[in-house]
Amino acid sequence: MAIVKMLTATKGRKRLHWTDVVSYLYLVVGLFVMFAPVLWLVMSSFKTESAIAQFPPTFMPYSQKSVPIEGRTGEFPLYNVPAASGGTQTLAQISRIGIVATMVDPAKPEEKIKVNIKDREPVTELEFAWGNYTDLFGKFTFGKYLWNSVFITVIATLITLLFNSMAAFALSKYRFSGQKAVYLLIIGTLMIPPTIILVPVFLVINEVGLLNSLWGVILPAVATPTGVFLLRQYMLTIPDELIEAARMDHASEWRIYWRIVLPLSAPALAVLAIFSVMWRWNDFLLPLIVLSQNEVFTLQLALNSFQGELNTQWHYLLAMTVITLIPVTLVFAFLQRYITTGIASAGVK
Repeated sequence: MAIVKMLTATKGRKRLHWTDVVSYLYLVVGLFVMFAPVLWLVMSSFKTESAIAQFPPTFMPYSQKSVPIEGRTGEFPLYNVPAASGGTQTLAQISRIGIVATMVDPAKPEEKIKVNIKDREPVTELEFAWGNYTDLFGKFTFGKYLWNSVFITVIATLITLLFNSMAAFALSKYRFSGQKAVYLLIIGTLMIPPTIILVPVFLVINEVGLLNSLWGVILPAVATPTGVFLLRQYMLTIPDELIEAARMDHASEWRIYWRIVLPLSAPALAVLAIFSVMWRWNDFLLPLIVLSQNEVFTLQLALNSFQGELNTQWHYLLAMTVITLIPVTLVFAFLQRYITTGIASAGVK
């Protein structure tokens, strides 16, 4: 009921105000711009290979009907063509030369009819090609690509939360010489584009023997200045009296960090976890330079390599793209409320 009340709220008490019209129009246009391509992608992933190549394209997964012809092998596409007596008749095309198609009535296959291709309209039916998804696990090593992406995302996120929270704890709750300089140095790395350090990163990964290893993708990106900044700003809001009280009770620094600071920083950690999942899951450039063997490819690299130079099976490629979008979409949909609350809390100081 709260959602319905929010969506039907107006500035005027009994009738729509002009600002209401502009606001709802803006929201509808924004909703269409954001979600129309995604809906088109999802519906196209259920189309057959011939339906994707159909022109003009259709939103729903319509495919052309075909029937077997007595005395001939295979199935032949159906078309509606003008009848000599008026109206239309449904014929099956058995061959085509140039702009002339040879067609027959499925009930009378012995009588051939010549039809100009401009005078025919394909007979279509709504058909969802579920095989686009089921065939992925049978024809390709899709499960391996999925596991590689999940492993990198989960492990990298856990290590990112650990390393960034430890750095943020030190920068927010300790006083030492050069503290501000270290913090500014970390934040200053935000101004360096990742593409600039690709060559040094590749050389380091090669020297330590992590090429074509999933750890070669995980380790270089676990320390993020964005995460340090977000967690430090949030930890500044934690009262120092709690930490001093724990030290008076002879709690170790690790115990203070693990049992007091981390639980209180849960909203900021949730925000960083969401960001990290999206970063690692969608990462393409770093895996591209680190991974060159097919068995260690992530889903993003698999999608890139799936496009052939001469032939691309678009129906499988679209299905793979939809599956790739599902995990990060679910994470964002169920945890997006933590983004606003966590960022708002982190910006108090």
